[in-house]
This record gives sequence, structure tokens and C-alpha cells, in this order.
Amino acid sequence: MTNGLKIGLGVAAVLAAVLGTRVYFAYKAHTDDSGPATKVIADRPTLSDDDTVFPRKLRPDSLKDERDLIGKTIWVSAGGQLDYFKDTGKHVDYSKPVDTLWAATPLEIKDVFEQVPPKKGNATFRIPAGQKHVLLAFTMPNSADPKQLYATPVGYYDAGQYTFYTDEIMFYDDPHQLYKHWGPEAWSHVDKHEVVPGMTLNQSMMALGQVMKPSSNDFGNSTVHFANDGHPIDIEFEKNKAVKVTPEKQ
Repeated sequence: MTNGLKIGLGVAAVLAAVLGTRVYFAYKAHTDDSGPATKVIADRPTLSDDDTVFPRKLRPDSLKDERDLIGKTIWVSAGGQLDYFKDTGKHVDYSKPVDTLWAATPLEIKDVFEQVPPKKGNATFRIPAGQKHVLLAFTMPNSADPKQLYATPVGYYDAGQYTFYTDEIMFYDDPHQLYKHWGPEAWSHVDKHEVVPGMTLNQSMMALGQVMKPSSNDFGNSTVHFANDGHPIDIEFEKNKAVKVTPEKQ
């Protein structure tokens, strides 16, 4: 997607660059003949509690793999990126989305089906059209109508093979447990899709979605613009903590 950014990818890239630089200078110090050898102790990167969380991956590559989710509960990871629709019997009307799925929302999977989508527009914002979409049918136990059946695309079929994004857009375990170190106060704001000063960038992404644009590559020390499903918010971060939250005037 154009503006959606995953913080894990940014952290990984920066971490790789930093480690690569340290390895180079450590090697040069040991091999440089221009002076006496010096003992080099490389700094170890400081990992946050979030950095030690590794959500499960199932790596589905067939309809059978995806159907293994039927009867299970999964949680949305890609907040603000996935429209969902009423399932009218293994079929959805792409022109009538119900809403956008928010991160950490639990979904009880009821079925998996295929449907030919429109070739452009919001239907292919996150999942390419291919020849057919693969959709998960689900209920939302925390919604006003927990028995209503909905569906959202999670993969596609094209040129004889399936591609699934379930690992990237869903949690297979409750994020409230994966990130329980956030504490009940932070989670209460996340579940209400709001951000207050003191919350981290990851917490803000879980609350407002991943459709965002930072003012610099140093995400934790920048102003980040969150699309917030049509209700934009600018959040200024210092040392990975929100210090100023400014809703954009409509």
C-alpha cells in the first residue's frame, strides 16, 4: 500500500544497518596494520519488550491450509487496511463495505470461499485482485450483532497458485496476551481506538491503524500522520513516546 508502514520492517532495516556498521569497524580494528591492535567490544542493541514478541506464522499455501482456520478465533493485525462486507451466502457486494477492521478485533472464522473481485478500487487496496479473491467468512463476537456473518479478502488465486496474506494481516493469538506488558491502561485506550500522551508508536498503530506517514525515517522521533479511517490525527513522538496528539480539523 502507498502510505501504510509496518514498524517492524523499519526497525529491522535500521537494526541491520547499525549492526553492519559495527561489524565493519570491529573487523577493521582487528585487521588494520597501521597501529597497535585494540580490543573491540561491539555494543549490543537494546531490545524493547515489543522486539521480543514473535507472532505465530502458519504460512498457508492452499485452500486446505486456509480452511484449517474454520472454527478458530483470530485477531486483526493490519488495522485500518481491510474493508469487510456482509456475507450473503459465500458472496459479498464489494460496493457496500460495512466498515474497516480495526486491529486487535477478534474474528470467529466460519468459512472460506472464493469470489471474483473488481479489478480496481478499494476491493484491491490491500489484497491484489488476481483471478479470484479468497475470503474468510466470520462473525464478530464483540460487535452489536455477534451472529451476523461477514467476510473479508485475505488472499488471491492467479496463474495456477494461491497467495495468502493471513500471516501478515492477522494474529493467530490474542494480541492482548502477546503484548500484555503494555498493561491494562494502554490496552483500554487501544481498544477504544484512541491515543493519549505516553503511548508508544506500536500502541498508537494498534489503536489507529497502520495507514500512516511519518515525517522522517526516525519513526520514534517524528510526527506521524495517521489516516485513522477518515479521521486523520497527527502524533508527535519523542523517544518512541507520544508527546502531542492533534486531531486534524475536518
